[in-house]
Amino acid sequence: MASLYADEQFPYEVVEHLRDLGHDVLTVQEAGKANLKISDNEVLSFASSNQRAILTLNRKDFKRLHRSQPNHAGIIICTDDASRSALAQRIGAAILVSEPLAGKLISVVRPVK
Repeated sequence: MASLYADEQFPYEVVEHLRDLGHDVLTVQEAGKANLKISDNEVLSFASSNQRAILTLNRKDFKRLHRSQPNHAGIIICTDDASRSALAQRIGAAILVSEPLAGKLISVVRPVK
């Protein structure tokens, strides 16, 4: 199972579902870094120094960071989904086929209906 770091806007309900699946997920809030206007670069640095892949809905900025800083513990960019459990299942499946996550940018998208 993966060690993950959910950024500030990542839905907590998805975090809970990922934990139920056995993943070790730390949130920005639990790390004591909420509401501090920490840059995405600092979020990535914290996650990498703690060997955790980032979980984010902020696709554009973290794609850019991946290109400029490819040596990280992993970045999982997601499209939001009202079905939090379905999003967690897709993330879990993406992790299984992508491990180890270090240096990878993984895109988890909501299926088209």
